[in-house]
Amino acid sequence: MPNLTLDSLQTSIVDDVRRALAEDVGDGDITASLIPADRQADGRIITRESAVFCGRAWADEVARQVDPQIAIEWLVNDGDTLLADQTICRFSGPARGLLTAERSMLNFIQLLSATATRSRHFADLVAGTNVKLLDTRKTIPGLRLAQKYAVTCGGCHNHRIGLYDAFLIKENHIAACGGITQAVSRAHDIAPGKPVEVEVESLEELKQALEAGADIVMLDELSDEDMRTAVSLNAGRAKLEASGGITEATLRSVAETGVDYISIGSMTKDVKAVDLSMRLRFQAAD
Repeated sequence: MPNLTLDSLQTSIVDDVRRALAEDVGDGDITASLIPADRQADGRIITRESAVFCGRAWADEVARQVDPQIAIEWLVNDGDTLLADQTICRFSGPARGLLTAERSMLNFIQLLSATATRSRHFADLVAGTNVKLLDTRKTIPGLRLAQKYAVTCGGCHNHRIGLYDAFLIKENHIAACGGITQAVSRAHDIAPGKPVEVEVESLEELKQALEAGADIVMLDELSDEDMRTAVSLNAGRAKLEASGGITEATLRSVAETGVDYISIGSMTKDVKAVDLSMRLRFQAAD
């Protein structure tokens, strides 16, 4: 599947931020109302640890929706490597707006940077091989597109976005359809042109999937030896994806079997937020 681009996410970003602010601000930030409405402030966001940055567009949208008078000067771009104590942006504007925007801005940046950082870690582990690392649908509810974009900022790639843009035929689908051949044939009839992927648990099932005309075959928890055999049997007829039971310790050896893809759910579901800090300086009242 093609990777998501920032240009394709503009509507999603607006919606993500609208939901976040509705959740956080509700009908008004009562604590920020303690500050005089004309009070101005400036400041910066720093990272307390090394990371791969992502989330600039979401932070910009938070500022726009909270108070268009907030101005942000970015010192980094999505995909940049950050060092501990590095300033990632400077900002200025109404103090009330900055205080209201603070948590939502940081939440988006720390989550998306964490996803990009973890993705970069995995990408580095397979550097020099021809494999592409793919994300999965194991994402935070409501933020799938944002996280999948962050994956690309870390140097990995997007699998299908949801249940609508590609087939992934698994054991239960196969059983319900009466077999791999029947399931693949039915998929081609229902949505011609949509990618059809079949999950298999043995080399015999791989042969059935290839004969049925699958575009991609997912090798579920096969041994490295069986994956190398699968690559030989496949002979380029379909793309091969390894999945299931793959750890950081085994990732490199799986990549070296010659499979085209490896999908990793922990790229998006097991992330630890990047530690950020927003520092404000209030301008003297007139």
